[in-house]
Amino acid sequence: MIIDIHNHADYHGYDAEKMVKNMDDCGIGITCLMAWEAPAHEYDPATKYAISPFSDYPVPFERCLAYKQHAPGRFLLGFAPDPRKPDSIGRLKSAVALFDLSICGELKLRMMYDNPDAVRMYRYCGEVGLPVLMHFDYELKSGSFYPWPNYWYGGGIEALERALELCPDTNFIGHAPGFWAHISNDELYKTEAYPKAPVILGGRLEALLESHSNLYCDISAGSGHNALSRDLDYSRGFLERWQDRVLFGRDYYDGIHRELLESLSLPLAVMEKIYSENARRILRNGGKIPENIS
Repeated sequence: MIIDIHNHADYHGYDAEKMVKNMDDCGIGITCLMAWEAPAHEYDPATKYAISPFSDYPVPFERCLAYKQHAPGRFLLGFAPDPRKPDSIGRLKSAVALFDLSICGELKLRMMYDNPDAVRMYRYCGEVGLPVLMHFDYELKSGSFYPWPNYWYGGGIEALERALELCPDTNFIGHAPGFWAHISNDELYKTEAYPKAPVILGGRLEALLESHSNLYCDISAGSGHNALSRDLDYSRGFLERWQDRVLFGRDYYDGIHRELLESLSLPLAVMEKIYSENARRILRNGGKIPENIS
């Protein structure tokens, strides 16, 4: 069983039928579909071609729900309302009650993730067993000036650390360039989204994993793949050390993450944890995933 912890509905031209076929082709048993409720002014309009045409939100929750209705046994649901809005926790409670959410995600907003309103929402997530998946990006030069000169999200590793400390009963899942940059003890994150240089030991990511048992890592997208490709010997050790805290995800429709993992000659027990056991343990309804899905 392989569980893809991170993907989206109506993404890059994949409707529900195409996505199920892609999952079958790539050996994915279950995919967690996450909404992305960012206001229109907080994401690059040049990406409109790759996201849902049904809403100003890049990935409306309704579309994730439609996929689950199309193939109930193949999808789990994620939803993260904008915590800056006063109805966010109420909407989250409603989604939990009506649709049996598995995860609070994807949180991808131009805000500091230790915002007091966000912390209140995280604490509710901890109460009901929802892990919170966060996307981090630093301010980098993009060459564009409209509508923003760059697209930063989350406030960086310091905001993550504060959220971890403020919400010890909530599990957090880190994702994206601004998270994975800290696998290395360097400052390349200030100038590069996808640094290629070999990993320097002593990165802040491992320090946070050591000090906060409620932090998990999502290896999806180019960011996770790039981080684990920088230094294969280091990555093998990283995955063995943190085998209980790493989650398989794609955030797209290719097989590059699986190819990378299987090239590292990791023990079978480690692979099983990354592919599915860790997800079963921390997703809110992880225990309801059918055993016979392969």
